[in-house]
Amino acid sequence: MNLSFSEEDLKFQDEVRSFIAENYPADIKNKMDNGIPVSKEDIQTWQRILSKKGWFAVNWPEEYGGTGWSITQKHIFQNELADANTPTLVPFGVSMCGPVVYTFGTQEQKDRFLPGIINNDVWWCQGYSEPGSGSDLASLKTKAVKDGDHYIVNGTKTWTTMAQHADWIFCLVRTETTDIKQQGISFLLIDMKTPGVEVKPIITIDGSHEVNMVYLDNVKVPVENLIGEEGAGWNIAKFLLAHERTGIGGIPALKREIRRLREITSELPLGEGFLKDDELFMDKLNKLEIDLLAAEYSELRTLAAMSKGGHPGPESSILKIKGTDLQQGLSDLFVEALGYYAHPFMSEDDLISNEGRIGPDFAANVMPHYLNYRKVSIYGGSNEIQRNVIAKAVLGI
Repeated sequence: MNLSFSEEDLKFQDEVRSFIAENYPADIKNKMDNGIPVSKEDIQTWQRILSKKGWFAVNWPEEYGGTGWSITQKHIFQNELADANTPTLVPFGVSMCGPVVYTFGTQEQKDRFLPGIINNDVWWCQGYSEPGSGSDLASLKTKAVKDGDHYIVNGTKTWTTMAQHADWIFCLVRTETTDIKQQGISFLLIDMKTPGVEVKPIITIDGSHEVNMVYLDNVKVPVENLIGEEGAGWNIAKFLLAHERTGIGGIPALKREIRRLREITSELPLGEGFLKDDELFMDKLNKLEIDLLAAEYSELRTLAAMSKGGHPGPESSILKIKGTDLQQGLSDLFVEALGYYAHPFMSEDDLISNEGRIGPDFAANVMPHYLNYRKVSIYGGSNEIQRNVIAKAVLGI
């Protein structure tokens, strides 16, 4: 693997940096830099700026509005977005539903759904997990019974991220009861405005409203909203989850946050010196950065394989495990670094009002961030399940 950027790549890097510097709205940047939660409107504003430039659906084929970038250019772009601390791109439409539609959908479905995703006119959420079906997703119970030219859907989805903002939800539903639980599952697109769809918030331990319960009570869904064939949902779900897990590691953002923590160690007093003089703490930070470098190389190998026409396989499970372990480890170090400044808990409302902050500005969201990141080893398929995937697909166990 060539680790040096070509002259063309360096010019592209300069172009991306210049574009971000000139087009990243100052009010959104201020929120991101000061740990103030951004709104749906903030995220859509930034995503539309990228979409207008043609830089939103970077992994889509050019025929559907993708960039046609090389693997190196995509790597540069993601790293520059992270370096600038721009809002995380919401993946449910552009990174999950979109690839499913252009891979498995009919031409009519592509024409109907892809423009709304790439133009940021339609906000999507993911209907996978259920109260009794988390990591054992194939045990899902939500049923879709065909009735003429509609399906009647009944069931409950949980941990549905951003469902309170969503216009549509893509769901795994059971269209047939079979002895093998992975069979009889279908992939269905549902308009959230359909009668019978109800969203109720779940307030997480960090005080934020990020996830929800979604209740489906006799929801009528047109048959033409089925992606692929009936019963093909499990294969589609595996395809989608492989794409989801590849990005869950969050490598570019981790690189930025490690640099940020190194800067903080030079500012935080410790005895007669600063935290950077504490060899034990710096050993922990150095080890985490070495592990991050190894994870980054693994991600680059996976992306390189994808650039040659492949799809992410068990490698995405490896990246999911390592990336989320690193995210939790880094959040641990932030709390340790700040000591008692990390103890005061500020809710999402407190952060938005920007009142009552104790200690340095960067301390305000450290504890909520730490608490929120307890989830990362669970969502997208728990890390224990990912180890089973690796054992089966790589080791043949």
